Amino acid sequence: MSTVYDCTDPQTRSAGLSAAVGAVRSGRLVVLPTDTLYGIGCDAFDADAVASLLAAKGRGRDMPVPVLVGSWHTIDGLVLSVPLPARELTRAFWPGGLSLVVQQAPSLAWDLGDTDGTVMLRMPMHPVAIELLREVGPMAVSSANVSGQPPATTVEDARRQLDDAVSVYLDGGPSAAATASTIVDVTGPVPRILREGAITAEQIGEVLDVPVAELRGADA
Repeated sequence: MSTVYDCTDPQTRSAGLSAAVGAVRSGRLVVLPTDTLYGIGCDAFDADAVASLLAAKGRGRDMPVPVLVGSWHTIDGLVLSVPLPARELTRAFWPGGLSLVVQQAPSLAWDLGDTDGTVMLRMPMHPVAIELLREVGPMAVSSANVSGQPPATTVEDARRQLDDAVSVYLDGGPSAAATASTIVDVTGPVPRILREGAITAEQIGEVLDVPVAELRGADA
């Protein structure tokens, strides 16, 4: 049986965060609000929990789970090295709607799916998400919907699709942006935008001083 906690109320927010921390630490799934869309998440270092997350979404290992972090500095322990474009983008857009694909540190004992040695990282701009992440550490988090169905912009959307596969639902109200994050791959010599979303290509190009056409992989 899952439980929904209204995190817009200070008393139930505290109880909800406590329940979510306990769920994550015991290998169960939680739904949490972010600044883009609602996410379904678990301990990034618990392979069984990540497998449960993929199963709840009806998703295979060929679509590995991104990781959310609660601070700028967490990225240093998760990647092989932080390229300069990644530093510039995190300074400009974290916390916020930007996900970065980077080379993960080879020593990490996690299994997020078939990642080919990369990991997608984001620091969300939502107080409930940040508080949870700072308590439990990096979380594997994907959009809170069944694969192929519309992403959840409210906790009710998420619960209709995921039901009792999730132990704790944290209700932070409707998603502020209701738009997926922008994904930028910084593993190569030139950053590439894999998906345009909450952060525009023009904003990224301005920070990196790179033509938008080049970021999109088109001929400049």
